[in-house]
Amino acid sequence: MSEKSASVTGEERGEGKFPKGLVLRLFAYLIAGHVFAGFLYLLFEMGGQK
Repeated sequence: MSEKSASVTGEERGEGKFPKGLVLRLFAYLIAGHVFAGFLYLLFEMGGQK
């Protein structure tokens, strides 16, 4: 039973640290999301000007 609880907590992966690939992917999605949001903001700002 204790082996099962250890695998659930993720202690064997480096004491709860996230995998490096996951951190890089999360950072890339965060940057891409902000760039896309900025593009939409500029699109609506330019479209709303008369």
